[in-house]
Amino acid sequence: GLALLAVPPTIAPGGCPSACYCVATPELVQCRYEKLEEPPKELPVTVHNLSIAGSNLSILHGAAFASQPLPELRLLRLRHDNIQVIEDMALQGLPALRTLDLSHNPLGSVAAGAFAGAPSLRTLQLNQVSLAASLEEQLALALHNLSLRRLELTGNSLRALPVTLLPTGLEELDLRNNSLQRLTPAELQILDAPGLRGLRLNLGANPLSCDCALRPFLAWLRAATARVPDARGLRCAGPPPLRGATILRLRPEGLVCTSSEGGEPGQLETASYVFFGIVLALIGIVFLMVLYLNRRGIKRWLHNLREACRDQMEGYHYRYEQDADPQRTSSMDTP
Repeated sequence: GLALLAVPPTIAPGGCPSACYCVATPELVQCRYEKLEEPPKELPVTVHNLSIAGSNLSILHGAAFASQPLPELRLLRLRHDNIQVIEDMALQGLPALRTLDLSHNPLGSVAAGAFAGAPSLRTLQLNQVSLAASLEEQLALALHNLSLRRLELTGNSLRALPVTLLPTGLEELDLRNNSLQRLTPAELQILDAPGLRGLRLNLGANPLSCDCALRPFLAWLRAATARVPDARGLRCAGPPPLRGATILRLRPEGLVCTSSEGGEPGQLETASYVFFGIVLALIGIVFLMVLYLNRRGIKRWLHNLREACRDQMEGYHYRYEQDADPQRTSSMDTP
């Protein structure tokens, strides 16, 4: 690997921060697990790659890098830095920045102008940032005027395609390790829009549900396999008979319906059982009401039935006694 060398101030104006390491060719600055609460101020102006990991930046303030602009910075990694808030113009002073990595941060608030200071930004990595609906709306505004080419959103428990985060011209979208069960016809239509026809997306490690609702996605996937680099590795997470099956090897007629149209699996069966239970309950109530209203007639009927049974049993008992009397039997046998 590369040896970590301290860059002297004469070579790199601004010097190398004491909490960081600097490598001269190409310029690389790494600040790892130093519990910084703000980006270091004294950085070589020739730095190309800056990595700050394991710190406690918490709030990325506006103009956080503007006190000493870094005109040649291309890559900025801010991973595991507990960043919760990104203010307006936080990237001011980074005109050449092309890749920003904010993965593994508990983002809660992103200002609409958070990335306005980096007009050259082309790759944004937001892996495992707990992408809630409110944060997705804020990011959509913040990305509005950017010309992104690659967006990474792995490990965010997404259950649907984040359509608001897909700017025109986006070329790569990484959605691996989320909670996608399928892509709906509406989402597929968005992917086929003129501005996104060149988009490639990775979908591995998602719990794809191979029921009849998957048929539109299966047809699209077969027609656009080149747009999904990991298409041949996609497998079913359910239902149990198809668990582990390769998606591209499935036949549409083999995908059984286990859910209501557009709903979650099992809703139709649950509704059917509930309806059946309600019908049985109504029948039981009606039956009990009939018994109650006819209780006197039922009582008389039971009394008559009991008397009839008793008379019948007495007749059988009398005939049995007659047949069992030896005197009567012998007199009948004497001529």
